[in-house]
Amino acid sequence: MNPEQIIEALASLVAADRLVTDPDVMAGYLHDEAEWAEYEPAAAVVRPRTTEDVAAVVRWCFANRVAVVPRGAGTGLSGGANALAGCIVLAFDAMNSVLEINTDERLAVVQPGVVNDDLRAAVAVDGLWYPPDPASAPWSTIGGNVATNAGGVCCVKYGVTGDYVLGLEVVTGTGEIVRLGRRTAKGVAGYDLRGLMIGSEGTLGVITEVTVSLRPARAAERTIAGYFDSVVDAGLAVSLVSASGVIPSALELIDRHCLKAVDDWKNMGLSVDANVVLLGRCDTPGQAGDVEAATIERCFTEGGATWAAVSTDQEEADALFAARRLAYPALERLGPVLTEDVCVPKALVPEMLARIEAAAVRHDTLIANIAHAGDGNLHPLLITPVGDTAARHRAQSAFEEIIADAIALGGTVTGEHGIGLLKRDGLRAELQPAVLDMHSAIKTALDPAGILNPGKVFSAATVAATLQAEPHIVEQ
Repeated sequence: MNPEQIIEALASLVAADRLVTDPDVMAGYLHDEAEWAEYEPAAAVVRPRTTEDVAAVVRWCFANRVAVVPRGAGTGLSGGANALAGCIVLAFDAMNSVLEINTDERLAVVQPGVVNDDLRAAVAVDGLWYPPDPASAPWSTIGGNVATNAGGVCCVKYGVTGDYVLGLEVVTGTGEIVRLGRRTAKGVAGYDLRGLMIGSEGTLGVITEVTVSLRPARAAERTIAGYFDSVVDAGLAVSLVSASGVIPSALELIDRHCLKAVDDWKNMGLSVDANVVLLGRCDTPGQAGDVEAATIERCFTEGGATWAAVSTDQEEADALFAARRLAYPALERLGPVLTEDVCVPKALVPEMLARIEAAAVRHDTLIANIAHAGDGNLHPLLITPVGDTAARHRAQSAFEEIIADAIALGGTVTGEHGIGLLKRDGLRAELQPAVLDMHSAIKTALDPAGILNPGKVFSAATVAATLQAEPHIVEQ
């Protein structure tokens, strides 16, 4: 079946305004933000408005063995939303409604295209709070957050996206609409299929609705800043905070490269005289919060900070956290950025940061560092000049070395960005062969035709061998 036949069939399934075939418009839907992750032309993009739209498309794709690639806002950093040749991209930007906010049960029901910060703003009107807050929260969507089990700035204390997902509506690989999970506070009926979908990157089902739990609005945060000469010193301070027993509401690391890039871009007036900045926050109310803030400040000092203080200037504190969120797009202005997402035990953060620095020197690669340091999730950013092939090869070698070091330290190749295309080799290195076989068996059971985001998470060869289907299953 060629692309023209696919488009003709889709036109009979969805309204004309939901089908995108203009190549110039489609180009914006073909890939996420992952540098160097391959992508190919899709046959069409469908922007569904309802779950029934999604189910109709998936049922047709199942019958005709056409690949389906679900897409949120395209803010991913692993290639998980990248198009395959001749596939159908399901883009959820038009399914962006908050369907319900239940103040008694403290939950919300949303479509997958709702932007993270928009949900947070909607529930705040009722004195509620949705905690998961990835750095991409102003742009990323709840569906994409669920698909990668996204973390964020405050997850060190409040957990990741999966900790707040109560239930899901999902279209299966055969086009059936199912509901997983529940709205109750407790429930252990059957296997946790809800949990299975979280972090599955669109390979096991297409998420069309999400029910999330909410918390009451929290107290104002205190901010503690510390300046350090090296990332290793800052890592030691992180370990001391962890050992102190204080659980900060945020503990973020950002280095001079990132701060300068943000300042050059946004003219925020950041004048930090340090190689590395640690930003801590605590939101425990009253005197206990004062004690926590003082403890974090002491840990910074004992860890080697050249300066540390509890901020008395809320505007300055907010500017530093804003810079943390803007670091990635700011660095992209300097050249292609290959983003790591390793996570190690908190006590080994100093060692991992030292290994990252060593990799930068060994491979002659500029590596900027940002991190959710409080939970050991590190994001070294490998920057290469535009068009410099040799620099790209060196950066790729450093990327692979960092992955190997994280695994060697008992860590993982991805804390929140997902496997997508970039971390498939790392997944095979991290998991036992028997565990990989379990993953493949689940994939086969839930996606028998192998149409859901094929080639992602597992290598294309693995998918083809397991499902006995070509990874690009559209005839050209």
